[in-house]
Amino acid sequence: MGETQIAALAEPFGSFPQIIAANAAALGSQVAMRDDDGELTWSELGDRVERIAARLAEEGFERGQSVAILGYSSIPYALVFLAAVRAGGVAAPLTTSASPDQLAGMASDSGAQHIFIDRAKLVELGEDCFAGMTRVVLDEDLDSWMAPEGTIAPAFDPQPGDPFNIIYSSGTTGTPKGIVHSHLMRWRQFASTAASWLESGLPVRTLASTPLYSNTTMVAFLPPLLAGGTVRVMRKFDVLRWLEFAQDDRATATMLVPVQYRRLMQEPRFDDFDLSSLQLKYCTSAPFPADLKREVLDRMPGALIEIYSMTEGGVVCLLEAHKFPDKLHTVGRPAPGSELKVLDDADKPVPPGEAGNLIGRSQTMMAGYKNQPDKTREGYWTDPETGEVWQRMGDIGRVDAEGFVELVGRAKDMIISGGFNIFPVDLEGELLREAEVVEAAVIGVPSERWGETPVGFVTLKNGAGDCEAIRERVNARLGKTQRLAQLHAIEDMPRSHIGKLLKTDLRAEAERRGLPV
Repeated sequence: MGETQIAALAEPFGSFPQIIAANAAALGSQVAMRDDDGELTWSELGDRVERIAARLAEEGFERGQSVAILGYSSIPYALVFLAAVRAGGVAAPLTTSASPDQLAGMASDSGAQHIFIDRAKLVELGEDCFAGMTRVVLDEDLDSWMAPEGTIAPAFDPQPGDPFNIIYSSGTTGTPKGIVHSHLMRWRQFASTAASWLESGLPVRTLASTPLYSNTTMVAFLPPLLAGGTVRVMRKFDVLRWLEFAQDDRATATMLVPVQYRRLMQEPRFDDFDLSSLQLKYCTSAPFPADLKREVLDRMPGALIEIYSMTEGGVVCLLEAHKFPDKLHTVGRPAPGSELKVLDDADKPVPPGEAGNLIGRSQTMMAGYKNQPDKTREGYWTDPETGEVWQRMGDIGRVDAEGFVELVGRAKDMIISGGFNIFPVDLEGELLREAEVVEAAVIGVPSERWGETPVGFVTLKNGAGDCEAIRERVNARLGKTQRLAQLHAIEDMPRSHIGKLLKTDLRAEAERRGLPV
């Protein structure tokens, strides 16, 4: 099966459902998936995906229709995701942290007629939620709802432009935007990854500890299934549970976000666990401090690869941190097939080495935002000379002489104080040099004198430290225009479910504390 499978994955385009069905037939009793409650063999996975897809077809499900999923990561959740695609439809996982109004908006926007939901989430939202949709309780009704054992769903031959999934952005207000990915995009993203794992000859056993509604998680979910490996999905990240799973499963690959790496490094019992099977660790979704990368390289086995991109697509940068220890302050270089430009605010190229707005293009661009063509166009930049379409990355960065990309900050987070541009990442880096500081974030708050002025928030080791003394030491190392007006200690940084720092929450906290300055 190995060489044939690698050859199939090397094709310019292929069918996810057909490869997963072939793996199910060939691998039989081998374990395909684990969750907090148990495991599923490849034969069982293949059978249940077919039965869910068949029942959808019996209920009039049409090609290109969405299937909404809402709940914690589990085997039933993963089966519905795969079955939606197998049925010729679109997997539409909804964000568990969203408000009831946002969830209703996402479900409506997706066009789904079916919603698969955890009992706990249904209790939280109430029985009247998602009125008019066919509702299946994932952890109670799925087995009895699906078609009888052995049922095969109607044939589906995906075309490159067919939608594969909708990933909803982590919007803080209103209905998050639905980012549509095609079958071709997902194939280009993950078939080569699966092939490379098979070519290495190492067992493919991944540990996915971020939610299945997140694009981040797909790296540890879809490629191992294409490769005929084993995936464990965690209901919720817990440091000790993650360490136990990694050790007991002999996990060979994982995807973690920076805050998860930090919590692992802070665990007193970390060194008691045998992680020697780990061959490959990925990281994405949030800034990954250089000192944390260095500690992960020192203490965790295997390669460390940071991925920089957007759910929408654009440039993909890769940093093989284990190969470039002197470039840990960067996110690496554009991957093969990716291109990057750095533009000023007038959309003109900046000189080499200068910071500007990043735009990118690659073979893995979204099909667009669901039902929002205007928003889709707003995110693009079209080259006036060639007509090529590029994605605005929303980040400010610079490229060094060797092509490595250093992020300076989010464009929307840049502080303009007294006419000078201040990049929060520069100030955050200085704060992190202080021994007492564990995490740091800097925002701009309104100032009558300067227009905006930088204010910092930190978490402190053991919750102890003199913020004013820290601020004075840091300001002594900064330029006059960069200096922090205030510094505040908080217990925890506000983060999304996948570890993204929520500076909108910090701005709300600043307002609550009576800042502006």
